[in-house]
Amino acid sequence: MTDSEGLVSAYATDAERDAEVSVRPKRLADFIAQHRVRDQLDLLLRGAKGRGSPPDHILLSGPPGLGKTTLANIVAAELGSGIRVTSGPAIERSGDLAAIVTSLAEGDVLFIDEIHRIAKPAEELLYSAMEDFRVDVIVGKGPGATAIPLDVEPFTLVGATTRSGLLTGPMRDRFGFVAHLDFYSPADLETLLHRSARILGVPITDEGAVEIAGRSRGTPRIANRLLRRVRDFAEVRADGVVNQETARAALAVYDVDDLGLDRLDRAVLVALVDSFRGGPVGLSTLAVAVGEQPVTVEEVCEPFLVRAGLLARTPRGRVATDAAWRHLGRTPPNGTFASGTAAPPDLFSAEP
Repeated sequence: MTDSEGLVSAYATDAERDAEVSVRPKRLADFIAQHRVRDQLDLLLRGAKGRGSPPDHILLSGPPGLGKTTLANIVAAELGSGIRVTSGPAIERSGDLAAIVTSLAEGDVLFIDEIHRIAKPAEELLYSAMEDFRVDVIVGKGPGATAIPLDVEPFTLVGATTRSGLLTGPMRDRFGFVAHLDFYSPADLETLLHRSARILGVPITDEGAVEIAGRSRGTPRIANRLLRRVRDFAEVRADGVVNQETARAALAVYDVDDLGLDRLDRAVLVALVDSFRGGPVGLSTLAVAVGEQPVTVEEVCEPFLVRAGLLARTPRGRVATDAAWRHLGRTPPNGTFASGTAAPPDLFSAEP
């Protein structure tokens, strides 16, 4: 299984998957951070249980790794119901969705990850399943086609998306509860790391948790994976305790710097600064320079680099900010775009 965090999480073994599942909270009370969303969900679920009916359909949006899948499983656990897990890309035909929803028991939770990628025919079938708990299966083709109505047991759909802007209006309107998950604060990540360390049996100091949290990009999934990598280093090359010194040494081995940038992130910045004098440069040209696909640079690297204030997207192309120059140990040249005094020469034509 490949992921977007570079060397730290390039391939997950069965043991890695088991470890990641083991540290996921099973109850809403154990879910760290996202306090507002957690309180809202608590009200929703308590109200539904009090009425003895399934809660409204739930839409969770936000960047990868913030706990959308975990919350879906928590919803099922809090309701004491079963959960069926699938993903938008896996539902290619309306018949695929019909087979899934008609197999649900009353009160079950259906979790669809990346729901914005569900096929259009299946999405239209999902409308009636969500609103009327019924689907119409078309048998035959042409004038002789017949619609067979099938009843669906009342269920709760939990949809997760990293691209909420790609959801259609009719789909979004059918969710009774919509929540956006934000990046975690360093303090919340430290709490999460201490909890994960207890579960994994890893001795960790407060300073060690601070060091890992500061390089985790505000993302619990990354924090837990960095913890496992630091644990490996501590057990093999140190005394087994995850302290600040051990964490720094381990993360240096795995090419994770002080800001949480990995090898590919730094390669993008180095290419921008050293090869293109800070930009602007088109996405395709930049991707060729680092040996990656444009979609990888755009969707894996750029969101964090932009959020960290190291890269700017402009109509003319990508630009390294002054902070990027300084992070790489370079002195920003006078007149760069990031300094606000003047735009740089147009080295490359703007690309999409």
